[in-house]
Amino acid sequence: MKITFLGAARTVTGSCYVLECEHSRFAIDCGMHQGNRDIEMRNWDENEVYQPEALDFILLTHAHIDHSGLLPRLVAKGFAGPVYMTAPTRELVEIMLEDSARIQETEAQWRSTKKMRAGDLPVEPLYTVEDAQKAFSRMVVQEYNQSFSPKPGIRVVFNDAGHILGSAFIELWVKEGDKETKLVFSGDLGRPDQLLVRDAQTVETADFLFLESTYGARNHKNEAESRDELASAIKYSYERGEKVIIPAFAVERTQELLYSFYLLHKDGRLPADMPVFVDSPLAIKATEIFRRNWDYYDQQTKELIKKGENPLELPNLRYTLTAEESRSINVSQGPAIVIAGSGMANAGRIKHHIRHNIWKPGASIVFVGFQAEGTPGRRIVDGAQTVRILGEELSIKAKVFTIGGFSAHAGQQQILDWLSHFRSPGMSVYLVHGEHTGQKVLADLIRDKFNLTVHIPDYMDDCLLEKGGRFELTAHPSLAAPRIDWDYLLEETAAKLSQVQERVDYLKRMGLTNQVEIRGNLVAINSRFTTILSELIFEQKQAEKRD
Repeated sequence: MKITFLGAARTVTGSCYVLECEHSRFAIDCGMHQGNRDIEMRNWDENEVYQPEALDFILLTHAHIDHSGLLPRLVAKGFAGPVYMTAPTRELVEIMLEDSARIQETEAQWRSTKKMRAGDLPVEPLYTVEDAQKAFSRMVVQEYNQSFSPKPGIRVVFNDAGHILGSAFIELWVKEGDKETKLVFSGDLGRPDQLLVRDAQTVETADFLFLESTYGARNHKNEAESRDELASAIKYSYERGEKVIIPAFAVERTQELLYSFYLLHKDGRLPADMPVFVDSPLAIKATEIFRRNWDYYDQQTKELIKKGENPLELPNLRYTLTAEESRSINVSQGPAIVIAGSGMANAGRIKHHIRHNIWKPGASIVFVGFQAEGTPGRRIVDGAQTVRILGEELSIKAKVFTIGGFSAHAGQQQILDWLSHFRSPGMSVYLVHGEHTGQKVLADLIRDKFNLTVHIPDYMDDCLLEKGGRFELTAHPSLAAPRIDWDYLLEETAAKLSQVQERVDYLKRMGLTNQVEIRGNLVAINSRFTTILSELIFEQKQAEKRD
C-alpha cells in the first residue's frame, strides 16, 4: 500500500492524501492550497498530481475549505466516485463550496479584465458555481461510529473529532491478501471543552497514524482567560469610541464567538449599546445550519436550548448580507464589534474593515485562530509596523490581540493527551497539517514520551506502508520547495534599472506629461521595494529572536 502526501505537508492547507492499495485508489480530503502565489498554484495540478478520473472515492473529514475546497475542481476534471462525509459536513460543504466558487469566478473575471486591457487572453476560474453544484451529487452521508465498506477489502468508521460541527477522524482498515492494516487519520482534532461541539472521541489501536500538528509547538490559554481577553479588547475600543475588528472563519469560529458574546452579555461585560455585526453571508448561512443541527451539540449547550435559551442570539446582534450594508459599517460612527471573513485576513470583507481601522490607535484587531505563514494576519500577529491590504501600505496603530483559546484545534498537550489513548507500541506516526518548526518540536515530544517512530513528510512525498516492516519514503524536494534563482532575479532587476539610468538624459527631454507618468511608475516601484525591504528586515529580526 502506498500513500502520497498531496497537501497539509509541512503546511496547514491543502489537506489531501491519496492511497493506492490492492483493491482501490482513493483520497482522504481534497483541500484547497492557500497562502502565497506559489503555494496556490498547486491547486491547478490536478491532472498530474491527483489524477481525479482514477480516484474511486473520497473520504472527507470536515467542511473547512482547506480540507474540501478542491472537490468541484476534481469533479470537473473527471472524478465520478462517491464522497463520504457526515450529515452536518454535507450541509456546510454545500454552502462553503458555492461561496468558494463565486470567489473563484469573481477573481477570474477581475484578472481577465486586466489581462484583456493589456491584450492578453482571459483567465479561467479554478472552478465555477456549476462545478460546485455538480459535486453535490457525489456526496454520500455516513453517521458517526457506523462501519461501511466503500470498496471490497476496505472498511471505514467516522468518529467525532470535536473540531467543528460534523468533523470526523477516520479509522480505516485495508485488507491486502491475508493481511489487514489499520490506519487512522486524525483530520483536525478539536480543543477539549470548547463551546458548542462535543469533545473528540478517542481510539486505541492503529498501525499507522496521520496526526495533525497545527499547534505542535504550543498550548492554548484556557477558555475563561480567552473570554477575559476578548472583554478587554471590547473595553479598550468601546472607551475610545472605535471598532473591534475580528477576522474569523465563517464555520465554527464565528459561532463560538457568538456564544462567547452571549456569555459576556450575561456577565454584563458586553455594552448594551455596542452592536455586534456578523458581516459574512457565508457565516450567516453557517449559523443557520448550526441552529438546525443542535442534536450534534455538546450536552451543556443542549441543556441551554431545552431551557429556552439560544447562545447564538444577542439583543444587539446584526447580520449584514449585502455589500452596501457591509460598507455602511465603515462609515458609521461609534464603537462596534465586526466579525468578518476570512480568518487569516487574506480574503473577503475583513480586508476592507482592516483597511478602515488598523491605522486608528483606539481600534482593536482581534485574532482568534491560526495565522499561516505568508498571510496578512500572520504579519500583523508577528508585530509588523505596516501591512499591505488592498494594494495600500497601512500603518498598524490599532491594538492587536491574539487569543489562542478560541482555536478549534487541539493545543500541544491536548494532542499528546489524545495520542496517549493508543495502545499500539509499534505504531508509526506521520505528522501532517502543521508548520515544520512546530512539527519538529512535537515529533521530539512524541518520541520521548511514547517511544514511537515519527516521520514528517513534505509535499508530494510518497511512502510504502508495510506493517511491522521497512520504511521507504520517496521525497520530492524540488516539488515541495522549487528553487528560486535569486542571483539571476536580482541581476535582471539591476540590469533594467541600469538601462533606465542610461536613458535619463533622453527622459529629461521628454514632454512633461510623459515625465510625470514615468515618475509615478518609478515612485510606485520604489514603494514596493521599500515594502520588500521592510519585510526582509522584519523577518530577519523575527529569525534572530527565534535563534
